[in-house]
Amino acid sequence: MALGALIGAYQEDDAGGLKALSPLAGRTLVEYQARCAAAAGAAPIVVLVERVPPALAAAFERLRAEGVAAIPVSDGIEAAARFEPGMPILQMADGIAPAMALVQRIVGANERAVATVADGQAHELFERIDNERRWAGLALVDANTLSSTAAMLGDWDLQSTLLRRTIQAGALFIPAGEGVTPFLVHSGAEPQAFDRHLIQASRRIRRDWPSRYLLPIPEEFATERLMSTPARPRWLIAAALILMLGAAVAFVLGWPLAAMALLLLASPLDLIAERLAILRLRPLPAGLLTRRLLWPAGGLALLALGWFEARHGSGWGAAVLALAAAAFAEAARVEAGGRDLPGETWLFGLRPAIFLTVPFALGGWWTAALAVLAVYATGSFFLVQNRAHRGARD
Repeated sequence: MALGALIGAYQEDDAGGLKALSPLAGRTLVEYQARCAAAAGAAPIVVLVERVPPALAAAFERLRAEGVAAIPVSDGIEAAARFEPGMPILQMADGIAPAMALVQRIVGANERAVATVADGQAHELFERIDNERRWAGLALVDANTLSSTAAMLGDWDLQSTLLRRTIQAGALFIPAGEGVTPFLVHSGAEPQAFDRHLIQASRRIRRDWPSRYLLPIPEEFATERLMSTPARPRWLIAAALILMLGAAVAFVLGWPLAAMALLLLASPLDLIAERLAILRLRPLPAGLLTRRLLWPAGGLALLALGWFEARHGSGWGAAVLALAAAAFAEAARVEAGGRDLPGETWLFGLRPAIFLTVPFALGGWWTAALAVLAVYATGSFFLVQNRAHRGARD
């Protein structure tokens, strides 16, 4: 079912202006929120605001020029009327600048869900839920709950009331992990605080050991150089896909070292693209086709290496090893189901496979590389299966 979005934009700061108009990286908070919602596939995007001052109207115009239609409404009943019955709605709190990774996690829940941060001094400005949790400003609600809440609202605050009713309906709590805690706009925040928050958040998105320990320096260098250029994040993702497909062709043609060079060049491009997208306040869509094709393209390169080795002295054993590695890698990905698992940094993935192959490539030990990758993928599958099923039992 289609996804909608409801953004609060009616709270004022200490100066009497709207929090939604707080400057963030040269634009406004509401523009960043609307772009996040659009990148998650939300339409319509409804903005709840009591009045539309000229600055907010200008923000809506800039969004429309970028293809993001934000619809202002003045009350909860009008907001509820904009959504189809039963439609899931991404609720975004007033004054919250979320990390795109957390938006994707909430939307991917496919049920009522509430993002949380731990109760404590670091999060004391976030709205309290209970003695252990505070609201991180994101929730997945449904249109029926919004309609009934708006109908009984009276003088109550729609944002908080909708949150409470969603929790009472049995919403899933999703903790915001390290690096994805939303930025909360408040009167004491420095104008440059959000810029620093974006940079720090983008640096912490590390899901495998090469990106965590080997690639931060080249990624940082490339990101800083590309920020001031017209280079688009989508171009970098497409370039990574082309390089991986080129590596598969190079393996087939008998140029294994050239193939490895192409794979190494491709390995950081999706990280750089994601970081550029965050810094430019235009997060990449969760379902971007070229990014989704990187995984099968990497598998194709692996199979091409197995075919190359099978034709150059190792026999069909090399092809079987490549098939086994690809099969167990895909099985582990399906078994994980997008969940965060303990120790996932060390599990099999595209970048780990590429960098693990490098020392074998330098020695020309391609069949040994395939054997190690097959063992790595198999072990990762059984670890993922164990942890996923143990989590389900717990």
